[in-house]
This record gives sequence, structure tokens and C-alpha cells, in this order.
Amino acid sequence: MKNQRIFPGMILIGFGIYFFLEQINIPTLQPYFTWPTLLIIIGIAYLFQGYGARDYHAILPGTILAGFGLHFHIVNRLEVWPDHIGIFILILALGLLLQYQKTGSGLFSGCLFLLLSILLLFYDRIIGWLGFLETGVTTAWKFWPILFILIGGYLLFVKKK
Repeated sequence: MKNQRIFPGMILIGFGIYFFLEQINIPTLQPYFTWPTLLIIIGIAYLFQGYGARDYHAILPGTILAGFGLHFHIVNRLEVWPDHIGIFILILALGLLLQYQKTGSGLFSGCLFLLLSILLLFYDRIIGWLGFLETGVTTAWKFWPILFILIGGYLLFVKKK
């Protein structure tokens, strides 16, 4: 019974603190009274549910929500932080790997998304390193979504023996 109270309890505490701080109007906190902060609060509640209640399947949504919320706060404050789809895939990979750590499932997906995020985030550098293959790789890069469709179709429709 106690385990089912963690998530709603954390949501109520987090939202209560959020709205209380918003009402007392502290000027230095004004930039944080936005929807990404609410994502972080919900993500943290999921993470408490995942780790505190040993409901390990809550780790993935907790990591995604908290990670996306942090991204939206950081992206406009730090010049070095990438505003790129690769960062979202990296957050997803991190969530899958954290969930794998506790459940033993999701390693393949986590590693696949981690590799994809690295390729997306560092595409320009990777192409620079490959130099002599640049034109061939650039042409092949246009068709990488088809590779994902094929791998996804294989995973969905080809049965394990």
C-alpha cells in the first residue's frame, strides 16, 4: 500500500512547492515558473516511484520527463548545450540504460539509441574524420531513416526461433 502513495505524494509536494514559490514571487526564481519545471517535477516523482518503490518501469518515463524539462531550461542558458534531436535520443538512451540496470531489459534499445544520438550529435566531426569518404557518406546519410524502418520491421515481424 505504501508503494502506491509515492508517486502522487511526490506530485502533490512538488506542485505545492512550485505554486507556493510562484505566489511569494521571488524575482530570481521567475524564469523557472514554466512548463519545463513541471516536467521536471513529474519526472522526479516517477524516479522516486521507480527507485523508492522499486517500480523499476517508472525509471524510463521519469528520466525522459526530467531530462526533457532540464533540456528546455538549459538550452537557452548555455551556448554549448546542443539544441538538436540527438539530445532527446540521448535522454531516451539514458532512461533505457538506467532501466536496464534495474530490470535487465532494454540494453539493446539503450545501446542502439545511444549510438544513434552520438552519430547525430557529432555528425559533422565524424564526417570530418572520414574525410575521403565524405561524398559517399553524405549520400548514404540521406537514406538512414530507411535503415531504421528495416530494423524496426525486422524486430516487429521476424519471429525468434
